[in-house]
Amino acid sequence: MQYKQLGDTDVKISQLSFGTWAIGGSWGRTNDKESLKALETAMDHGVNFFDTADVYGDGHSEELLAQATKGKEDEVYIATKFCRAGDIFSPDTYSAEQVRSYCENSLRRLKRERLDLYQIHCPPLDILKSGQVFTVLDQLQAEGKIRNYGVSVETIEEGLVCLENPNVKALQVIFNLLRQKPLETLLPKAKEQGVGIIARVPLASGLLTGKFTSAHTFETDDHRNFNRDGDSFNVGETFGGIEFEKGVELAQKLSWIKDGRKHLSSAALRWILDQEEVTTVIPGFKTVEQVEKNVEAVHEPKFTAEELKNLAAFYKSEVEQHIRGPY
Repeated sequence: MQYKQLGDTDVKISQLSFGTWAIGGSWGRTNDKESLKALETAMDHGVNFFDTADVYGDGHSEELLAQATKGKEDEVYIATKFCRAGDIFSPDTYSAEQVRSYCENSLRRLKRERLDLYQIHCPPLDILKSGQVFTVLDQLQAEGKIRNYGVSVETIEEGLVCLENPNVKALQVIFNLLRQKPLETLLPKAKEQGVGIIARVPLASGLLTGKFTSAHTFETDDHRNFNRDGDSFNVGETFGGIEFEKGVELAQKLSWIKDGRKHLSSAALRWILDQEEVTTVIPGFKTVEQVEKNVEAVHEPKFTAEELKNLAAFYKSEVEQHIRGPY
């Protein structure tokens, strides 16, 4: 495992880390015993950073992380998020009193005295432009409740607005082979300003594992069922905004990237690791096997210049026009 500085902070994190939405909920059936084994397996491979949120299983993923990292609080960094437990469009959700409550509840569930990275969880553009929430986060940082803060964004515009605030130290963005737009302006600008990049939805909600056919059905409580067309939240969070059947087709056309590599998923993650602006990539997981497969990405051969050129052309000609939702 290799480690990269998170922007210009004093935190150095594994280039491949993990997100914990799937073990919290909204991804079908989970098993806490298996989730804890998977978290342990990740740490055994050198993973020292996990991303979560207070709404993942109503705090359940935070509680699992507390169990898994007990005694390793100084070695394993945790990023969590807030705001989506309330009305994301209401300024009251971002008031000092409310944000402090969110923060203290996460600290309690994580059994920690300080949050390593506290992120606003995909707030509306107007909230970011007003800037009031950043003042609140500055105060919590001054009090020692948070070490650094950042923002999980849905669009390039939101990310660029965040970069106007010098205390934002990390941006979490949807970024994968089927969602390459951040490469154009946002990632270079973030690198220039010393802001870390956390790449989420890196396997396009499983499309880039190559395991699905167009006939696949998902469990009722899996967001890949109930949000496949953006009925519950931004469609970009599910399959990167691409209609499922089209996504399966596109993933099949990308199957060549696993030639000389172990898996389609590890190859897709390797492509993200090859982007110098990315600090870490955070695939999800529910099993030990999924952790093992994803960790293979750090050992996969890098993409050649010709391969990178072909993948960029493929995105422009066959993918970009199929992305739905704001991005």
